[in-house]
Amino acid sequence: MHPTRLDPLERFRDAAATRAAAGLTRALRPRTPDDDGLLDLASNDYLGLARDPRLARAAAEAAATWGTGSTGSRLVTGSTTLHAELEEALRAFAGAPGALVLSSGYLANLAAVTATAGRGALVVSDAGNHASLVDACRLSRARVVVTPHKDVEAVEKALADRSEEHAVVVTDSVFSVDGDIAPIAELHQAVVRQGALLIVDEAHGMGVVGEGGKGAVHAAGLAGEPSIVRTLTLSKSFGSQGGAVLGAPEVMTALIDTGRPFIFDTGLAPACVAAALCAVGILTSHPELPEITRSRARELAAMAAGLGLPDPGEPAGAVVPVVLGPPEAALRAAAVCAEHGVRAGCFRPPSVPEGRSCLRLTARANLGSDDLAVIRVALTAVAEMKVNA
Repeated sequence: MHPTRLDPLERFRDAAATRAAAGLTRALRPRTPDDDGLLDLASNDYLGLARDPRLARAAAEAAATWGTGSTGSRLVTGSTTLHAELEEALRAFAGAPGALVLSSGYLANLAAVTATAGRGALVVSDAGNHASLVDACRLSRARVVVTPHKDVEAVEKALADRSEEHAVVVTDSVFSVDGDIAPIAELHQAVVRQGALLIVDEAHGMGVVGEGGKGAVHAAGLAGEPSIVRTLTLSKSFGSQGGAVLGAPEVMTALIDTGRPFIFDTGLAPACVAAALCAVGILTSHPELPEITRSRARELAAMAAGLGLPDPGEPAGAVVPVVLGPPEAALRAAAVCAEHGVRAGCFRPPSVPEGRSCLRLTARANLGSDDLAVIRVALTAVAEMKVNA
């Protein structure tokens, strides 16, 4: 006789109640066209291009020419001449041997890791990596070793001790919450000594880090290295949507032939392709934009520390974390910011470890002095909240 079957949704209600008690519930908050009048410090629009009229015109023209969707996977009908132009522009901009565009940065990471590692390989992953890299490791079917954050010695030990012939090391370039930068040159030396590949997720580096925003790998002088594969997103500095993988021709071939997130996904919509292509052109013509963004990030970090908030340290890119501890403190701080006209990111577990809930402030190239004055008022109120808590 079968035991009494429970309500299949009961476990979801119980889990939701547990999350609510811990301050870990989430909700969709649709923005209005005017962003509810709040100054944006929460988005990843690092160069302020997402509403640039030039990108909007390029997207509209592409939609009028090609239609609103790409109509199929890249290998069937989803590749247009625009896709080829964007791939060449990204390749040239980043100094890469080759480039392949996918429909999101998340899928770019899944494709890069699963196509270069598989059953019988080793993947070594930094403990601070983005969820897309974590999921890529899980889906690779390889043995995965997670090493302490930015610990090159641990990475090399894992590579040296492996029994597998093939190995891949994966890391963010600029880590998405703490905003610190990976030791890319040292990791590259380790993979060369140990006969492995290095995959670097440049989602928060490309467009912000290095000369002209060409990314952390380029800044390390390693852009053309065949043992390095780079992934990136088009939804941050490039003000659009989509992702790409940059790497050697052999890697591009492997992705096209075996990369399931590339083969079985609908190609990126032409409007997004055109907007990103326009953004690459703007960044090429205005190489000062990344330094302006980094300067604004330094100003935000100095402002927070000067007001008595936890010191975010020296930003490597646009991300400025203000660590407040428990989830409730971060939620309260984000609400205080909103009351004072600023939308700030609020990161809680599982996005960050326990005890590391924070305001995640993101700088933009188009933040002006008036904006900084508004931000100072909001952060002053957060500092007073912390004192009075």
